[in-house]
Amino acid sequence: MSDLHDAAMKSKAWPFEEARKLVKRYQKAPPEKGHVLFETGYGPSGLPHIGTFGEVARTSMIRRAFQEISDIPTRLICFSDDLDGMRKVPGNVPNPEGLKPYLQMPLTSVPDPFGKYESFGHHNNAMLRRFLDTFGFQYEFISATDFYRDGRFDEILLRAAKHYDEIMQVMLKSLRDERKQTYSIFLPIHPETGRVLYVPMKEVNAKDGTITFNTDDGEEMTLPVTGGNVKLQWKPDFGARWAALGVDFEMYGKDHSTNTPIYDRICEILGGRKPEHFTYELFLDENGQKISKSSGNGVSIDEWLKYASTESLSYFMYLKPRTAKRMHFDVIPKAVDEYHQHLRAYPCQDAEARLNNPVWHIHGGNPPISKMVVPFAMLLNLAAVSAAKDKEALWGFIKRYAPEASPDTHPDLDAAAGHAVAYFDDFVAPTRQFRLADPREAAALSDLKAELLAWQGSVDPEALQTLVFAVGKAHQFDPLRDWFKAIYEILMGASQGPRFGGFIALYGVSETIALIEKGLAGELASG
Repeated sequence: MSDLHDAAMKSKAWPFEEARKLVKRYQKAPPEKGHVLFETGYGPSGLPHIGTFGEVARTSMIRRAFQEISDIPTRLICFSDDLDGMRKVPGNVPNPEGLKPYLQMPLTSVPDPFGKYESFGHHNNAMLRRFLDTFGFQYEFISATDFYRDGRFDEILLRAAKHYDEIMQVMLKSLRDERKQTYSIFLPIHPETGRVLYVPMKEVNAKDGTITFNTDDGEEMTLPVTGGNVKLQWKPDFGARWAALGVDFEMYGKDHSTNTPIYDRICEILGGRKPEHFTYELFLDENGQKISKSSGNGVSIDEWLKYASTESLSYFMYLKPRTAKRMHFDVIPKAVDEYHQHLRAYPCQDAEARLNNPVWHIHGGNPPISKMVVPFAMLLNLAAVSAAKDKEALWGFIKRYAPEASPDTHPDLDAAAGHAVAYFDDFVAPTRQFRLADPREAAALSDLKAELLAWQGSVDPEALQTLVFAVGKAHQFDPLRDWFKAIYEILMGASQGPRFGGFIALYGVSETIALIEKGLAGELASG
């Protein structure tokens, strides 16, 4: 057994904890299907969103952890529920009025409002696949429409007809009295209108594999449960899909957690083995409200990628998945810098520490070398004081600070410089509040200016930090963080920032002297 394998079997990193459950699942015998199956689901009523990314990213982390400790092959399936009826017209599509006649039609039978694909469901599926491919996820795609219509679900649907009463008993326990009167696990698809019908069953004939019901118009109709004529309600569909595919692992949000016993029991009734689950906490917006596709609160994938890398988003997804987290724009700079801190730490870590390092899981055990020689927070401050309008302006300072760096040799830093300018313009600039220095602060800043004027040493961040520290101590700031807070409020219009010695080294000694002069003269506060 290798040191890495041994460390993985003991690692407290949550992907390994979940992966070990799957090892235990098959410790007596390997799976008859020849692989361990991971699944994520997608509701294509709208475009892929941050939750979709989170589920696939986190599931991929567990899959990679499992591959480290087991030789059993794995598969990851992304399943699109595109046979669902369109319950409401999305507001963010062209000509939404044109979709109203297609309400309750399967999403793969609704015309594509964008005019690019054969249906709205096909359009959103294409967006999902492009989305997943952009991030480099390794997966297989299954469309529910194809899954029902090409016969892959037929055996399970016939079993559902055979065990109809037993499955209904499971479902009825979870429903309100008024819903119980009309509920059925089967949803017929009208052969003429194509609509998904929410109607009670008059008969379920397990022998013939058919259902009989009255349509909304009162017409009695009999349909086979196979061949895509019928789909399952979403809760039974969850458990039935697990049984049909032999799913071993699926994660979902806390809002599904009360349904887990329902999904599990239906899977077992249909002859399957319930999978391992992982329930994650939901993301919250700046006001502590749950992020919702329909309300559009929180941060979207495109918005995050405007201001930071995909890896920083993966890092954010890795952190404490069972803890509710605010997902607003102010978490981005911290995520970027912490991600690169972990990258820098990785080469010097032993096997145990590496497996507990988020970057091992983000990069599948092969993280790159960080070339982020300037922290993102420092780039934001540089954008603030230099009035840079593009990343090229920041590179003028970066090259002086790190002569060996260039956009070609340090692509992560180059991308971050562009992200920093965009982030500063959108979030920092509108909220900056400069203030005037009080007498003690003015005296300390004047001394700092004098020390910098007399500075003869190298432009070393640590030496300059020691200088700033000494000035604050000489002026009896207690605690010293009040001195640094004053520097940032007076010179940057913010209450905190990165180490000021590092900022001086990046921005330049003479440039910092000029900045202090403006702050002392009140020009920044008046501007």
